[in-house]
Amino acid sequence: MNTRIAEYPRPLHFLLHISDTHLLAGGGSLYDRVASEQHLRTLFDEFEASGGRPEAIVFTGDLADKGEPDAYDRIRRIVDPVAERLGSQVIWVMGNHDDRAAFRKGLLDDEVGGYRSVDRVDDVNGLRVITLDSTVPGHHHGEVSADQLDWLAEELSIPAPHGTILAMHHPPVPSVLDLAVSVELREQSGLAEVVEGSDIRSIIAGHLHYSSTAMFAGVPVSVASASCYTQDLNVPVGGTRGRDGARAFNLIHVYPSTVLHSVVPLGATPALDWIDAAESARRLAADGISIADVAAPPVPKDPPFTMPIPVLSR
Repeated sequence: MNTRIAEYPRPLHFLLHISDTHLLAGGGSLYDRVASEQHLRTLFDEFEASGGRPEAIVFTGDLADKGEPDAYDRIRRIVDPVAERLGSQVIWVMGNHDDRAAFRKGLLDDEVGGYRSVDRVDDVNGLRVITLDSTVPGHHHGEVSADQLDWLAEELSIPAPHGTILAMHHPPVPSVLDLAVSVELREQSGLAEVVEGSDIRSIIAGHLHYSSTAMFAGVPVSVASASCYTQDLNVPVGGTRGRDGARAFNLIHVYPSTVLHSVVPLGATPALDWIDAAESARRLAADGISIADVAAPPVPKDPPFTMPIPVLSR
């Protein structure tokens, strides 16, 4: 029998990307009908049933709809037990609906709080995840300051063992919805200068409430949809219409040569057939096909990048 090795090995890294949970204090509903807290619980119920074990769960902003401390407490009570069961780090990104002081106290266990930008570096087994705070307190559009760009450039000056994922809330991409330009990331050229030629392999974001992809400064951008409510892209041209449905999250698989972003819709749909892992392996073996385990580059004991504040590891 002829044997063949699949074109790609197993991935180096696996991350779960969730965005725009928009939880409210007291478990309230958005628009008096959208049960954002329950939708997040459902998301994890459906994901855990898959048996996936991500190294990190990354939330790209708008965790709380009004920045209320109780909303951050509520999301921690949902996420922390899941992350512990999965063995995953949790990486939180600021969004325009979040409050920096409450965010720091509620999610980063930073009792000092404060309103400085929440920019961080997390090491995920050799993959660097840089969190860049693109929010402007009191406003919904995004900006990245000159000081932040200097900090980012310094962090990127030494490549990470397995490259970098840049996580932010406002995506540096166009939008098909006209009204979205009022809340877009402004003055993107400075960020492009820092990103171009760096070891950033992917930029992940949220904010738009629909899944989208593009390129920015030679780097792929993946925008995750929202777990609460989404934007209807079949709205009459020029308009904007939210909908209580079409929720989704993303899977990120990092390979030596590429980064794969996959959109996973929420909600049960009728199954057409079911082939389990054992049967998949049997069929591949019968066809003489194998999937190689990746030979990961070694990770130094002391990663060659700095972390400005203690990194959460849950």
